[in-house]
Amino acid sequence: MFVMTRTMLIEKGNSDKVIARFSSPGPMDEMDGLVDISVMVNTKSKEQEEVVVVIRWESQDAWKNWEKSDAHIQGHKENRGKQPPAYILSTEVKLYDAEVVKRGKAYRG
Repeated sequence: MFVMTRTMLIEKGNSDKVIARFSSPGPMDEMDGLVDISVMVNTKSKEQEEVVVVIRWESQDAWKNWEKSDAHIQGHKENRGKQPPAYILSTEVKLYDAEVVKRGKAYRG
C-alpha cells in the first residue's frame, strides 16, 4: 500500500472549507487503485486548525497513474498561477510505503 498525507494549517474557523473540498465527489474517486481518503481535523489550538488528508492507494504505481492522469493534470492547469486561499497558512505533503497494515477486530472491509 502507498499513502500520501497532506497536512494543512488553517486559519481558525475555516477548516470546514477544506473538509468540503476533500469530501466532494471528484475524478480521483473513480481511479483504479484508490483505497480510501480520510480527512481529519484538529481544532485544539486557539490560533489555528490542522487538517490532515490521508489518501491510500493499492500501490505506488496506482498513485503514479493518478498523478499522470488527464484529470489530475487538468486540475493543476486550471489552478496554475492562482494563490491558495488566504485561510490556508501552510501545506506539507508526504509519501509513504505502508510496510504493515493490521486490521482490528472492528474492521468491516
